[in-house]
Amino acid sequence: MDNIIEVKNVSFEYDIESEKKPILKDFSVSFQRGSFTVILGRNGSGKSTLAKLLNGLNKPSSGKVFVDGMDTSLPEYEIEIKRRVGMVFQNPDNQLIATIVEEDVAFGPENLGFEPGEIRRRVDNALKAVDMYDYRRHAPHKLSGGQKQRVAIAGIIAMEPRCLVLDEPTAMLDPKGRQEVMQVIRRLNKEKNITIILITHYMDEAVNADRVIVMDGGKIVLDGPPKEVFSKPNIIKQSGLDLPQPTELIFQLKEAGFEFQDGIISVDECVNALKRALTQEV
Repeated sequence: MDNIIEVKNVSFEYDIESEKKPILKDFSVSFQRGSFTVILGRNGSGKSTLAKLLNGLNKPSSGKVFVDGMDTSLPEYEIEIKRRVGMVFQNPDNQLIATIVEEDVAFGPENLGFEPGEIRRRVDNALKAVDMYDYRRHAPHKLSGGQKQRVAIAGIIAMEPRCLVLDEPTAMLDPKGRQEVMQVIRRLNKEKNITIILITHYMDEAVNADRVIVMDGGKIVLDGPPKEVFSKPNIIKQSGLDLPQPTELIFQLKEAGFEFQDGIISVDECVNALKRALTQEV
């Protein structure tokens, strides 16, 4: 797979009360087309700043960000880059602007100047992709949190992006809403081949990703498949993060002297490992 986004030697700083606050320094990373990457990190680690760099909402203080070879700092590419890399944020209410669901989803394609027939096609396809087509005539403010977030995602999908960057999209949702949104995200990746870059603080959302990046202090401290990343619990904890619950249980048991293999990250793997251990004890 080729890279859809390349971040090359990027530094970024905020101006706060006339003082420069550096967030990223000489930062480089790339994302493969069609991949599913989860970015983890404590507050202030730089992950949300990175997210906004990926589609040009933030411009690098130095270095370059490329989307399909287009430099995000160049004005002539701005609209095309935002079409290719869609952003979804924590609070869906901040992205829902219309009084009817289908009108809200149509907002993006309308602004891009598409014909009415093409807008209709995009809206219907986007709502079906997030299982919200039956709610197309509903008022967004009457929907549940998970449903609102799915509509917000549909609004981005209607612009047919090649990549979705989601900045803690499930942070304000209950467990049912989280599950609904994660199912949609995984399906968009597997069935539509949309590149997913998900920022989250829920470890269980990282377990099924292709790749997990852990950031701390504006740097990447771990980068690899979930099993590889979560097999380094000390670095995870030093970065101010928790382990997935199955991994934490196995870690505590290993600390107590029990022997288990590394790389146990799912509930099923944990249950099977405990069964084997209990059988051996008997």
